[in-house]
Amino acid sequence: MSIKTSLGASASMLAVLAVSAPAFAQADLDALYAAAKAEGQLTTIALPHSWCGYGDVIAGFKAKYPDITVNELNPDAGSADELEAIRANIGNTGPQAPDVIDVGLSFGPQAKEEGLIQAYKVSTWDDIPADAKDEEGFWYGDYYGVMGMLVNTDLVSAVPADWADLTKPEYANSVALAGDPRASNQAIQGVYAAGVGKTGSHEGAAQAGLDFFAELNAAGNFVPVIGKAASVAQGTTPVLIAWDYNLLAFRDSFEGNPAAEIVVPATGVVAGVYVQAISAHAPHPNAAKLWMEYLYSDEGQLGWLKGYCHPIRFNAMSEAGLIPQDLLDALPPADAYAKAIFPSIEQQNEAKALITGQWDAVVGANVAE
Repeated sequence: MSIKTSLGASASMLAVLAVSAPAFAQADLDALYAAAKAEGQLTTIALPHSWCGYGDVIAGFKAKYPDITVNELNPDAGSADELEAIRANIGNTGPQAPDVIDVGLSFGPQAKEEGLIQAYKVSTWDDIPADAKDEEGFWYGDYYGVMGMLVNTDLVSAVPADWADLTKPEYANSVALAGDPRASNQAIQGVYAAGVGKTGSHEGAAQAGLDFFAELNAAGNFVPVIGKAASVAQGTTPVLIAWDYNLLAFRDSFEGNPAAEIVVPATGVVAGVYVQAISAHAPHPNAAKLWMEYLYSDEGQLGWLKGYCHPIRFNAMSEAGLIPQDLLDALPPADAYAKAIFPSIEQQNEAKALITGQWDAVVGANVAE
């Protein structure tokens, strides 16, 4: 057997091993990289470069594994769109089939139940809190933040301090969500957080959130478009509700023009965990596993922290002294997060079902691009 043939056989064997024993981490990353190189590509979906520092995270992966091409699909897709992309491409090994997904917490169990994802436990599995991962390794939390507001202060002189302020006349035609609450986890959590601001707890929060946005819509304060950094800067949506890490990145991108402030509301501070998973129909399963190993490595976790997200291994890395002080100093004051609540999967699923199912009937605003 020639050296070339031997290496090819070795890579093929690794590929088979990685597929047939998916739930266990590949301790030998060089071998995993060899198998991933044989596949040559990784297809991601719904990873905006401004989201959680993903631009630099993807660049870091490419630099470390230069023989793998990263094919990025639909950066602005929501969590439901990601699951639909898997369903729609079952059996398709082309560039439209995602290998990995990054979805809201409630979408992880749904994807597992539908058989859309496969199990794989990364090498740093033990650092991931038990309540933020599927015990079989089908999905696991990656980072978290809290729901906040980005305010264009060149246009809005009275910066809101809490959810209830948004109903005031000075916010007419001003307030937007960063997604369609019928499909986007980020938007669903925005509605839910506003509801928690009214109820003070999970109990009744989803319905209270729907009622809150119905009130905003009736008052003419809600703008039914998917808000982005550009819409805040241009004044189309001078107040945007989204995860704090996205808002901080948007604010930085403005470079002072326009002036902008980040508000963590006084009440209804809801934290959200996003989860990673590998498609059960991934055309490049080894590249997907290598991507997961990178994301949960110290380097990948610090990449998210640079993007203002709290990585899921934050506590373990902090205890080990692995987080540079300058990254800690760049985050908002810790006391802004003191009231944060972390809804359980059951609470999130309950809220998601009500908000996605009743948005049209209760709020009646068709949120679109």
